[in-house]
Amino acid sequence: MKKDSAINKRLAVFFSVVFFLCALTSFAQVKIEVDTTKIRVGEQINYKIKVEADSSELVVFPEGQTFMPLEVVEALKIDTTKKDAKFLLSRIYKLTQFDSGSYTIPRQKIIIGEKPFYTDSLRLDVNTIEVDTTKQKLFDIKPIIEVDKSSSTWWIWLLGILSAIALVAFLLYWFIWRKKPLTEEEEIALLPPYDRAQLALKKLDESQYLIRAEVKEYYSQLTFIIRKYLDEKVYDRALESTTSQLISRLQLLKDGNQIELSKDTIKNIESILMRADLVKFAKSAPDTALAEMDKATVSKEIDVVKASLPEPSEEEKILDVQYLEAQASKKKRKKIILTVAISVVLLIATFVGFGIKYGFGYVKDTIIGHESKELLEGEWVKSEYGFPPVYIETPRVLKRIVSQVPDGDEEQMTMTSFSYSTLINVFSVTVNTTTLKVPKQEAQTKETENPTFDLLKFSEAGIQGFESKGATDITVKRDQFITPNAAEGLKTFGTLNIKIPDTESIMSAEYAFFQFSNENILQQIILTWAQDDVYADEMIQRIIDSIELKPDEEEPQD
Repeated sequence: MKKDSAINKRLAVFFSVVFFLCALTSFAQVKIEVDTTKIRVGEQINYKIKVEADSSELVVFPEGQTFMPLEVVEALKIDTTKKDAKFLLSRIYKLTQFDSGSYTIPRQKIIIGEKPFYTDSLRLDVNTIEVDTTKQKLFDIKPIIEVDKSSSTWWIWLLGILSAIALVAFLLYWFIWRKKPLTEEEEIALLPPYDRAQLALKKLDESQYLIRAEVKEYYSQLTFIIRKYLDEKVYDRALESTTSQLISRLQLLKDGNQIELSKDTIKNIESILMRADLVKFAKSAPDTALAEMDKATVSKEIDVVKASLPEPSEEEKILDVQYLEAQASKKKRKKIILTVAISVVLLIATFVGFGIKYGFGYVKDTIIGHESKELLEGEWVKSEYGFPPVYIETPRVLKRIVSQVPDGDEEQMTMTSFSYSTLINVFSVTVNTTTLKVPKQEAQTKETENPTFDLLKFSEAGIQGFESKGATDITVKRDQFITPNAAEGLKTFGTLNIKIPDTESIMSAEYAFFQFSNENILQQIILTWAQDDVYADEMIQRIIDSIELKPDEEEPQD
């Protein structure tokens, strides 16, 4: 037994030495250095953290405002050097303080691998700057200067939209509504049938068909000219009729006294058409003189037909005018339909394009309008509310509202409230600060670390406040909440149904309120917003990320 006892003592001593060496080694992995522990108001110190670690270990340095009550002016990049098989990492933090006094820089947490290591706390003295007012020049207070708001880019969007509309309007005018210059064929088509026939005969005379001995082409053009004129002015099937059918029709019109044509005129037209048939189908080849004589005959007979046509009556003239007006109206209607169709196609294509890129809901809300979207994309305001101040960023400035202190508690506490809310989407932000009228010295003499306010109790009071305003189906969740500057509080959140004032409608909503207690002070941030509102979700997250608290400060004395 004595032997076993001696062995146990030796093992205990051995493990104690091992644990001591391990602790010493771990402590030696993290060191801090400062260039001074005494500064004047506004000056900076260099707080340097040095870490020795293996190359395979991940090292995480402090981030954010973990040096409170000192402020981090700048955190330099991590400097890395290699020493044997280890790495030496160091990072410098530039710290400052604008109020005189003695401060303690809290321990900083460094994670090496998966193990946390802590630095020692450090005391820092901040001295005031002595000013000799007998020698210092004094100046009048400068007047208040108006600060211009940050420039907005709405005019760029407006200019782009107007430019796009102008471009589309120009293209529609240029290709649809513009009175385009007529081509030669279009100008000829607008001429009366007689003038068109005479012009065609003139061009046939200027052609070189006969010089090139192209008699078939010559007679084809010649008969087309006479047939075309007869088709438009005498018989509307002259182009598709055979020679015998056309001559029979002319003879019938003559016998019925519908047109005053002589036998010679009909005979001349028949002979020219039959000669043209022989040239086209029997490959006959009349000489040039006969072909030119036939052209002259066609020209003369066209004049005869024109002279024999009766003058149009007033009714026919009116019908012609109405026909032209109908044609113009039809053409204009076609342009309008084409313009509307192109505009609709462009609008649909633009909507689909922006919908694919940004989402169809976002495009719809941009066109129609959405209150939450306008708040999210507007100019946000970052400010402080109450004392001690709550720093928060909101889409609109929170306005002071009259807060109701419970009856009988007016002499024991004071309350300040700031709020902004909208009725349509039940979005609201409220910041409350409640201060007990207890002297700070008395509060410091209490031998307790518990805050003056029970956060869980006030969380329940907040839920009861929702119920008193008609909210139903309230779900409640609670969790710890830590601000970016390491202030710890209680987060209460969930869903509820809110009855819209002056209506019978009920809206599903979400809520979250954050509570922080410090000695005799309670700070609350209360948020409500519509459920399934993506813009409101983004706003709320941005607001929550911006919440910061400052340590209690003495209120300035009058």
